[in-house]
Amino acid sequence: MLDEIVQLINQAAGLYYRLILVVAPAGKGKTRMLQELHKLTGAPLLNVNLELSRRLLDLTERRRALRIARLLSDIVNTLPDDLILLDNTEILFDVALRQDALRLLQGLSRNRTIVAAWNGRLESGYLTYAVPNHREYRRYPVRDYLVLNLEPPAGG
Repeated sequence: MLDEIVQLINQAAGLYYRLILVVAPAGKGKTRMLQELHKLTGAPLLNVNLELSRRLLDLTERRRALRIARLLSDIVNTLPDDLILLDNTEILFDVALRQDALRLLQGLSRNRTIVAAWNGRLESGYLTYAVPNHREYRRYPVRDYLVLNLEPPAGG
């Protein structure tokens, strides 16, 4: 799998959005994959939940929603590296923050390659987060970004 992600990083260099999502449900190896990639490349590995939580702590709920995109961008932009690894991205889906997590990640990936953990599934050409009828549920067609699916296809 590490070879696959390195190939995707090379492929992403020519794309408009240089975004690679490492997709699997919780506990299926996304963090381990990102840690191995960090060791291999030396790219910074950020815990998004932790970094954003620290910065949102003193803000009101309304201000959090208004500032989260800028805060995330500021965190990433402090790093000089062209490759950034993002783990623990669940905070981006918090309904109180009223954000489109995929759009946030795509915005970050315009000027550098972003490899981000995505706690969900790849099903029939669609990327999902959470389960239908859950308040954080999201479903996106797979386009304008690359995906490494750590979970074998159903029935495979």
